[in-house]
Amino acid sequence: MLASGPELRVFAGATDVVPQTRSGRPVPVGLVDLKKIDRLMSVEQQDTQWVVGAATPTSRLTSNAAFVADLPGVAEAAGLIGSDQVQNRSSLGGNLCNASPAADSVPAMVAAAGRAVIASGAGTRTVAIADVPTGPGSTSLAPGEFIVEFEFDRPAAGQSDAYLRMIPRTEMDIAVVGAGVNLTMDGSGTCTAASVILGAVAPTIVRVPDAEAALVGSSLDDDALAAAAAAASAACNPIDDKRGTIKYRKHVAGVLTKRAAKIAAERAAGGAQ
Repeated sequence: MLASGPELRVFAGATDVVPQTRSGRPVPVGLVDLKKIDRLMSVEQQDTQWVVGAATPTSRLTSNAAFVADLPGVAEAAGLIGSDQVQNRSSLGGNLCNASPAADSVPAMVAAAGRAVIASGAGTRTVAIADVPTGPGSTSLAPGEFIVEFEFDRPAAGQSDAYLRMIPRTEMDIAVVGAGVNLTMDGSGTCTAASVILGAVAPTIVRVPDAEAALVGSSLDDDALAAAAAAASAACNPIDDKRGTIKYRKHVAGVLTKRAAKIAAERAAGGAQ
């Protein structure tokens, strides 16, 4: 269908496309509902990885105890997409491909080194989730392509993640800043690997190598956490708007990075060997 009509648009839940068209954006010539495809609606735990259908409602992830245990940060992010009712329709695929800089699931999925399986009439290809969004409202998907599923490696011993965001209200708001952190801790309490990803502070997600370097080799002492926070603040390229100033967003990015790192480390320590 997509190959025969490049003006067609897919949707995985319509929690973005419906409000967008009602707000005055151009109405697509046609819409293709991905929730009718079984493969896109599955959650499968394999020996070494999780495979999550791109149209799977996020409520199925947050209610899956095994998934939450393996990838609590990804589950936390998925659980912040809209209300409880919305989460019965919203999906990781839709949240990613809507390409909002403030999408909650994206920093957590990238921190977990997730991969997207992309299909077209010519076959499938697999890319890092980080390579899908290219700017506000734009992705690297070619005409006729859509995301089938996501792959997440199951955590190694001593590895876990966390996601935090700051919003002006207590519920149902868009992130002013989001921070996803994935850490591996050894049996002595030393960080051996780190991934720090920020959202809502630039046109796309921001990886912070300097924050990662500050955490690796440390026991997440105060100096290491302060260095990671400073690196996160410095890496931001946010905007001023009614929801937050540049100065405020930079400060919050550092605070959330430090807090998320501590949570991820505590979770990882429970599985360290």
